[in-house]
Parts: sequence; C-alpha cells; structure tokens
Amino acid sequence: MDWYLAVLKNYAGFGGRARRKEYWMFTLFNIIAFVLLAIIGALIESMVPYALYYIAILVPLIAVTVRRLHDTDRSAWWLLMYFVPLVGAIVMLVFMATEGQAAENKYGPNPKFVSAA
Repeated sequence: MDWYLAVLKNYAGFGGRARRKEYWMFTLFNIIAFVLLAIIGALIESMVPYALYYIAILVPLIAVTVRRLHDTDRSAWWLLMYFVPLVGAIVMLVFMATEGQAAENKYGPNPKFVSAA
C-alpha cells in the first residue's frame, strides 16, 4: 500500500526514475481495484465507479510509467508504443520488466540507492 500511496503523492511527477517495484506494486493495486470496481459496477448495473476511478488514476499511471521508462534510460516518447496494436503492448511490457540502469543516467540517480540512503 505504501508504494501505491507514494505514486499518488507524486501524481504529476514526470521527472526522475521509478523502480520496478514501485511500478509493479502500483499496477497490482490498480488491477485489484479495477476488478473490484467492475464487480461492484456489475452488481449495481453501472460502470460509473470504474470510470471515475480510471479518470482519477490516469495522470499518476502515466507519470509512473514515464518514470519507469526513465529508469531504463528511455524517453517518454516510448509511450506511443501503446498505440501499436499487440506489438506495442508486448514491447512496453518488456521495458517495464527490464531492470533499470545501475548507474546514474540523464534522468537522475538510481532510485534503489537514493531511497536506501
């Protein structure tokens, strides 16, 4: 839950780098929330809760994805890969699962070592 809240606190922070753990914990919590809200929406026959949550979480989701790309030394322009059917999603999945650069890159220091200090 701390990783999810940390992303929400930095909801519009597109600079810097995000660790794999930060990205994947945020993604896991969102998947759980989306499933629960879809079930609730099906029970009340309205997808309004699901849609409101998605709108509220859209900017933090993009921001953490950009920071994750920065950790792998890629620019935010790689987000456009999501518009390439099937292949784009696979490429982005590989990028999100790839370990970040151990050394400092042009987007900042390695977040593994910064958070430990």
